[in-house]
Amino acid sequence: MLLELKRFNIPPGHKVFLEDITWQEFETILEELGEHRASRVAYDNGILEIMTPLPEHETNKLFISNFIEIILEELDIDFYPLGSTTFKNRDMLKGIEPDNCFYIQNEAAVRGKEKLALSIDPPPDLALEIDITSRTHPAIYEALGVPELWRFEKGKLQINVLRDRNYTESAFSLIFPNLPLIEVIPQYLSQVKTAGRNKTMRAFRTWVQEQITIS
Repeated sequence: MLLELKRFNIPPGHKVFLEDITWQEFETILEELGEHRASRVAYDNGILEIMTPLPEHETNKLFISNFIEIILEELDIDFYPLGSTTFKNRDMLKGIEPDNCFYIQNEAAVRGKEKLALSIDPPPDLALEIDITSRTHPAIYEALGVPELWRFEKGKLQINVLRDRNYTESAFSLIFPNLPLIEVIPQYLSQVKTAGRNKTMRAFRTWVQEQITIS
């Protein structure tokens, strides 16, 4: 099967599913695929999904991540971004690679660590998924205990917060409760296309500073 995996050519925006994959096979596949790759994987009770994102997917991921980092910087909150790190729990038979993720409240617990094990380490405080390819697996994030999941799809930002082990859609982030991000982030993301990245990021930073002053 691993030889066949190496021959897979998954075009951007497409995905493949493999069934009846054992945990050991999942671990071996991850090793064979390597860390420096464009594809993302999700594993849930024997079903493995491998997806290659579209360029638009990566662009939105980068800019929304920039917005999150600006907010954290302006609030003077330490954070540890871990990108598309593979998060997995063997006991739950679940694994996921977010488009990006951030340790915020638990930043000190993982600072400097090169490898994480969710049987010991906490999950990221915030995970980001860009749903151009309708890939998000909320049930996996719920099971792994990720407190907040942001999904961006069709120009809209959805914020999901974990309550009683289930996600509830929320108008506000628990991490940034005073900021109307559902409305504002899509606006600034659209602005990048007309005003350019740097000008938009400066404008967004100014907006965040103004919000902090008001609150």
